[in-house]
Amino acid sequence: METFWENIIVITAARYSVVILCTVVFLAIFELVTTYKNWVEIKKGNIAVAMATGGKLFGIMTIFRYSIEHNDTLMQSIGWGVLGFLLLLSGYFIFEFLTPTMKIDDEIGKGNVAVGLMSMMISIGLSFIIGASIV
Repeated sequence: METFWENIIVITAARYSVVILCTVVFLAIFELVTTYKNWVEIKKGNIAVAMATGGKLFGIMTIFRYSIEHNDTLMQSIGWGVLGFLLLLSGYFIFEFLTPTMKIDDEIGKGNVAVGLMSMMISIGLSFIIGASIV
């Protein structure tokens, strides 16, 4: 049975499954903290929400990419992935805090593509910084 768990196909399937599950959970958490409903707005064609959500999705996946690359065990990868997500989430709140003249959530919800693009780029940029810090 030990050989089974050391098989690269089994390891890859396990990591893939865990990352998909974590991504769904993390996106659900983002859904809770935003004032708009991501998937409702995306279905309506709100490009700003699609960009912001895509940036978050890319950010989560990038963090897990580095987490898997730098850790041998699945549990270590999950731990770093969770920490990375919490840092990405805090970056979202910092972005909101640093722009007191506008409410980022409201602007994205209204379809402000410029704000959606900035949100996406912040998520992507932070994911590379977070990922580079994972050991």
